Amino acid sequence: MFTIVQEPIRVEELIQKVESPNAGAITTFIGTVREWTKGKRTVYLEYDAYIPMAEKMLQKIGIEIQEKWPDTVIAISHRIGHLNISDIAVCIAVSSPHRKAAYEANEYAIERIKQMVPIWKKEHWENGEMWIGDQLEKTPYPTEKPPLDGDRND
Repeated sequence: MFTIVQEPIRVEELIQKVESPNAGAITTFIGTVREWTKGKRTVYLEYDAYIPMAEKMLQKIGIEIQEKWPDTVIAISHRIGHLNISDIAVCIAVSSPHRKAAYEANEYAIERIKQMVPIWKKEHWENGEMWIGDQLEKTPYPTEKPPLDGDRND
């Protein structure tokens, strides 16, 4: 239900994971690689993650959502590696008996992913490249690259 993958994300497979006879709605959020960011043309992105911790944090988000919206079912998949423009980087599927909970839970999930999941993004532009800090893009890396394996905490 909560995975970090290196291969392209199959949205239909994620939807199938949350299908339920109790569901009256299924929402999906599909985050894709955009070409233009703050006036710079992106050529491609590279994502990296501390996979065990990232999957654990995705599961935690799922628990938080089930506490806030008890009848929801959620699946999240985030891709790492080399992603081209328009490739799917993240997909969230939420099913619920009613649409409002599915919408709210889906938005909550992407915001929490950006706040707490250890996934790093390197932007490659026509004239350079840079590791972007936290996923909210508010705190750059002090060394301009993600921490080494030994620097990570479980």
